[in-house]
Amino acid sequence: MTRYGIDVSKYQGNIDWNKVKNSGKAEFVILRAGIGNEKDIKFEEYYAGCQANSIPVGAYWYSKAVSETQAKQEAQKFLQVIAGKQFAYPLYFDIELNQQFALGKVKCSAIAEAFLNVLESAGYFAGIYASKSHLESYLSEQVRSRYAVWVAHYGVKQTSYSGQSGMWQYSDSGVIPGIPDNHVDLDICYLDYPGIIRNAGKNGFCKPEEIQKETIKITAEKDGKIFSGTLTEQ
Repeated sequence: MTRYGIDVSKYQGNIDWNKVKNSGKAEFVILRAGIGNEKDIKFEEYYAGCQANSIPVGAYWYSKAVSETQAKQEAQKFLQVIAGKQFAYPLYFDIELNQQFALGKVKCSAIAEAFLNVLESAGYFAGIYASKSHLESYLSEQVRSRYAVWVAHYGVKQTSYSGQSGMWQYSDSGVIPGIPDNHVDLDICYLDYPGIIRNAGKNGFCKPEEIQKETIKITAEKDGKIFSGTLTEQ
């Protein structure tokens, strides 16, 4: 199942999400939730716009961490920013700074794992974003095979990244109606993340069987009283 989407941050400015939806060019959106220890100033606005137009979303955090401790702090900030929201696509750790790669593969891998473990422990479907060359040179096979991978690789008809990946960022210069900036990142997703995440009960969703159990329980509690239909809490 192939879906086409975009990823955005505050640099895309004031977005008309209705036009984005009607363009048919963004079946999903990955939102930047923050950078370092700061929330992206457009995150709430963008999330609300996507929700209002029924555009499924994921999110990413642009990391500045150069230690496991800093990575965990960033991940906790990420969790604070996204609290109470649902995401049909993964939550990604974005690593792309030279000062991080200067630490070497072992350290970069440890930083990534520290961040991603915090997300997973909180019930989120976690992934990692980086360029093809950085993934192959600075992230261990264990990390790249353990988490969802979103690979950036431009100027090619098909990425030659050899590892497993569910999403490919193939351009940083897309044009999408409703977005004033003519340099929007374009993505292709190959996996049914919405189905996978909902079925697993991740990212703010309940597992289908949990919803069913709750429906049955509430209905039983209402027996013998004036009540018609079923009541479900999610």
